Amino acid sequence: MADPASKAIVSADDRAAKLRFAEAERTYGRGKAASTKNVRDKKLRATLKAQEAKQKQAILQAKDAEILLEHEAGFLEPEGELEKTYKVRQDEIQQSVGIETAKKGFELRLNDFGPYRMDYSRNGRNLLLAGRKGHVATMDWRDGTLGCELNLNETVRDARWLHNNQFFAVAQKKYVYIYDHQGVELHCLSKHLEPLFLEFLPYHFLLASAQISGYLKYTDTSTGQTVAELPTRLGRPTALCQNPSNAILHTGHQNGTVTLWSPNSQTALVKALVHRGPVRSMAIDRLGRYMVSTGQDQKMNIWDIRMFREVHSYSCYQPGASVSISDRNLVAVGWGTQASVWRGLFDAAQADQGKVQSPYMAWGGDGQRIENLRWCPYEDVLGVGHDQGFASILVPGAGEPNFDSLEANPYENVKQRQEAEVHALLTKLQPDMISLDPNVIGRLDTINDKKVQEAKNTDVRPEDHMEKLKNRGRGRNSALRKYLRKKGRTNVIDEKRVKAETLRKEHAERRKEKLKQERDDLGPALARFAKRD
Repeated sequence: MADPASKAIVSADDRAAKLRFAEAERTYGRGKAASTKNVRDKKLRATLKAQEAKQKQAILQAKDAEILLEHEAGFLEPEGELEKTYKVRQDEIQQSVGIETAKKGFELRLNDFGPYRMDYSRNGRNLLLAGRKGHVATMDWRDGTLGCELNLNETVRDARWLHNNQFFAVAQKKYVYIYDHQGVELHCLSKHLEPLFLEFLPYHFLLASAQISGYLKYTDTSTGQTVAELPTRLGRPTALCQNPSNAILHTGHQNGTVTLWSPNSQTALVKALVHRGPVRSMAIDRLGRYMVSTGQDQKMNIWDIRMFREVHSYSCYQPGASVSISDRNLVAVGWGTQASVWRGLFDAAQADQGKVQSPYMAWGGDGQRIENLRWCPYEDVLGVGHDQGFASILVPGAGEPNFDSLEANPYENVKQRQEAEVHALLTKLQPDMISLDPNVIGRLDTINDKKVQEAKNTDVRPEDHMEKLKNRGRGRNSALRKYLRKKGRTNVIDEKRVKAETLRKEHAERRKEKLKQERDDLGPALARFAKRD
């Protein structure tokens, strides 16, 4: 007989294990587990159970690996209620941090070819600058070494790095061009006519552009094929961004709406009215939960895109030109000549608390009109492209301190970069896998499975319509009576129905007269054996 004390210890251990797994699942879980109760196939059921066991083990191992994460994000903390962090200047921050960190804050004066748009590579190591008047340059911003420099002598509207720092795309006056790291022109995408904005989907190798004509076009950069051409039918777009969670593109328009697009649909998946004027810029957090948008109505709105409802709205002194969200959910918005960094916007929205009263940090006010903002991945650095060049700002606590080297390695060498490129091509996702719900892949399609099982089931004979027609009765199932008994036509009066009713009454009267005549002929004695109505 088991000891009650040992039973209590076992139950306590099970309870502690369940609590530990629940805590790990909140951080590293990948959605609801697949149900195997209705799966009849034993082999499939066993495979699903094995996969769920592996996923559970992976969640626990990821939780145990947290002890290896040595670095932590540190924010500026005020000493009292009257002290405000947004009053801290950049020179004060550079004097307080280490020498290597202080070197990350710098400014480039480029007065002749602005305003400038900029972009960081996926690992945050390289910087891409694109001036409106045709100046394009790449550099390793940590070392200060120049990669390539081009003067295209035509209008440049946007520029984006592709899957690594070897290739980048530039939206020029008429077409989209792809260059390598040495500045050599490799491709001219003539189908992307007059592009305004560019976005690159790294897991699908898709380059998307929003054009002046209102079209949204996708091109597979690994094969060169055009995947989709989608008409937005809302005129010239004003903003474009992607959801890192499900690769859905968000497009802003002149009438204040934001439309969500996938290359698998010719119509917008979702259309939401987010501003009372043209949408200026948008950004979405890494988990795909919240969208921050700025508009011409001088508003910055936070939207919960899981329920498509507005959570909070903040006022700006000028329309926000650009907005960006860091790895640690700091929101940077550039309006006019100033940039504001907000902390805790999503935490307040998740807890249904009030608005955040003041920004975390501020920069600008020197007459440099901001064109766009980008956070450097895995660094506490905010890049600002303005009409007089580029500025790199130090923002403590913005970057993710612990990076995944299999995802993006800021310190990768040539061999690691080549292996990562091959691995990315081998695991490339197909465009038809892009959907609003990223967890739809791997689920059981019970409806289609039921149809397939019915088609495979040969024991049940299909219905034979000829047998039904052969076995039908006469008289009551005549064509005339079937027509009169049709459902849904009892309250409809038409000429055909009136004519059918008249024919039926005439037929019944003739039958009654015929039976009466037969009874009269038989006489009073035999009339009781005659047919009745």
